[in-house]
Amino acid sequence: MKALKTAGFYLLVAVIVFQAVFPFYYAVMTSFKMGSSLFAIDYIPKAFSLTNYQAVLGGGAFPRNFLNSVVVAAAVVALSMLLGLTAAFALSRISFRGRGLLLLTVLSVSMFPQIAVLAGLFEIIRALGIYNTPFALIFSYMIFTLPFTVWVLTTFMRDLPIEIEEAAIVDGASPWTIIVKVFLPLMWPALVTTGLLAFIAAWNEFLFALTFTSGDDQRTVPVAIALLSGATSFEIPWGLIMAASIIVTVPLIALVLVFQRKIISGLTAGGVKG
Repeated sequence: MKALKTAGFYLLVAVIVFQAVFPFYYAVMTSFKMGSSLFAIDYIPKAFSLTNYQAVLGGGAFPRNFLNSVVVAAAVVALSMLLGLTAAFALSRISFRGRGLLLLTVLSVSMFPQIAVLAGLFEIIRALGIYNTPFALIFSYMIFTLPFTVWVLTTFMRDLPIEIEEAAIVDGASPWTIIVKVFLPLMWPALVTTGLLAFIAAWNEFLFALTFTSGDDQRTVPVAIALLSGATSFEIPWGLIMAASIIVTVPLIALVLVFQRKIISGLTAGGVKG
């Protein structure tokens, strides 16, 4: 009976892994195909061609779009970490009237769908004069990444022993010194987790990037990939789309593999008490 349960468990794991990995595997195979072979169903590669990758990276605005995504996502993460960490310190360590209401207000901002705030946000961005610039994307992305960052970091900081902070205060440390020298080294798992999730959200965002940019040199990679289309399904350059998608996905996979231990620690922090 035990062996049957173990076999069933591993079978279920295998099914989940196959379901998660197979679409990416098939996209990789498609990215190496050309011409009519794109529509042939092959699960084992028969021939490889780098033409699609050369076309994506060698011509057009895609390299610039890729750089735009890197700059925007990195700026969003940096600002979210800075503002989120300082806000988490105030919300978790400083007692003031309306703290719970303020935290709920921060959370409620992220509950609105993007389409609900699109028109108002467009007017704000146009009034600020940052339309069709990376600042428009950074500003709009912060609306949704910052509430999540504040909540996660606040919850994590509440679990840290208050005796550590009290000892630092006795030694004459200022609030900023406590954040940087005391809390920051202890919060690396939470910072890595929230930072990576914010990076992925900014990297994959499409609606704001499509609305707040109009020039090829300012677009990010999700919009650039979406614009690789033809009039009919047979004219759509599926090979180019798959190659561009793989190029965009690989950095995220690399980040997850590099920081996987920190991510697990951050997600499970505070789960066991006592």
